[in-house]
Amino acid sequence: MVQRRLPRPAELRPLLRPAPIVWDGTERRLARAASIADLRAIARRRTPRAVFDYTDGAADGELSLRRARQAFARAEFHPTVLRDVSDVDTGRTILGERSTLPFAFAPTGFTRMMNHEGERAVAAVAQQVGIPYTLSTMGTTTIEDVAAAAPRARKWFQLYLWRDRAPAKDLVQRAAEAGYDTLMLTVDTPVGGARLRDVHNGLTIPPALSLKTFVDGAMHPHWWINLLTTEPLTFASLASTEGTVADLINRVFDPALTMADVEWLRGTWPGKLVIKGIQSVEDARRVVDAGADAVLLSNHGGRQLDRAPVPIELVEPVVQAVGDRTEVMVDTGIMHGADIVAAIALGARAALVGRAYLYGLMAGGQRGVVKAVEILAAEIVRTLQLIGVNGVDELRPSHVRIRPFG
Repeated sequence: MVQRRLPRPAELRPLLRPAPIVWDGTERRLARAASIADLRAIARRRTPRAVFDYTDGAADGELSLRRARQAFARAEFHPTVLRDVSDVDTGRTILGERSTLPFAFAPTGFTRMMNHEGERAVAAVAQQVGIPYTLSTMGTTTIEDVAAAAPRARKWFQLYLWRDRAPAKDLVQRAAEAGYDTLMLTVDTPVGGARLRDVHNGLTIPPALSLKTFVDGAMHPHWWINLLTTEPLTFASLASTEGTVADLINRVFDPALTMADVEWLRGTWPGKLVIKGIQSVEDARRVVDAGADAVLLSNHGGRQLDRAPVPIELVEPVVQAVGDRTEVMVDTGIMHGADIVAAIALGARAALVGRAYLYGLMAGGQRGVVKAVEILAAEIVRTLQLIGVNGVDELRPSHVRIRPFG
């Protein structure tokens, strides 16, 4: 029989340790986040619906995004045991320079809409951590201001070509003069994708204060206060900014972009050249033949063509076709450090992360971006240790496979 007794005071003392009070609201919120999914949940509560959906959503039925995440979920690792994994190296050489982690921050448009700290905060975290940051043509902070905010960061610039080539030439020159070492040309936007969440929410650039947004704003006063008390929210590199994002793409960007433009850019840009939006082995070969230093397998985060190829499923065939001549990168659907590990094992040189850090930005500004990186980095290390390898560079296709459906 169990003998009961009253506990002694000394036995109670270890159990009665109150958790320290965290007075800082941002720190308290972020402390509760153990995953990117947790940051996403916080971001959803902290930002107006239209803003959250702009980040979270994709095109049409959002099949491309869903399939990309399902593909990562089907990744099956093949671990080896009885290995010393006490010291793990997460570093990776990307386009000739060492990165402390095997991923870079992807270009994201209208970043200061998610949080008023915007691109400056994200670039500052990239500098702090030691990974590349990519500024978008559709960013809300100028090329020069990002460079000033993170002078020691490795900075890449993502370029859209529009019908009038003169602005593009100017941006390329400004990026070179500001110390950006890599140019990323996006080639999957001849027209804007049907981003139905934005349509249903009535999202415009800049956001319009309708009755619907006013009511939503009443539930997120901090967001509106930050919006109205900081510099005006506009695209930093575009003169025409009214209407929806799709309206802007259709009005400004060039649907007649061809390989001749890739060749022109290769002859104009002195640094590394990445072509973003490659979705087939054939197109990968074409741009590598034109001088691309890297191809980024991407369907634009599912935000352009729905039912597009799944980028992670293209990694192995593209690496087999052009991996001896160029670096292969991948994005879309990455929500966990294990996703990045799987991509590297399949042959990718690096992954690009977009939504994951934006959830952190919405959840807690610059500190939220730091939290997102900490989560991904810890997941990468833990996954490597459980697979039984000592570093990212040891990963091989034998360590993972994408399971078939069923």
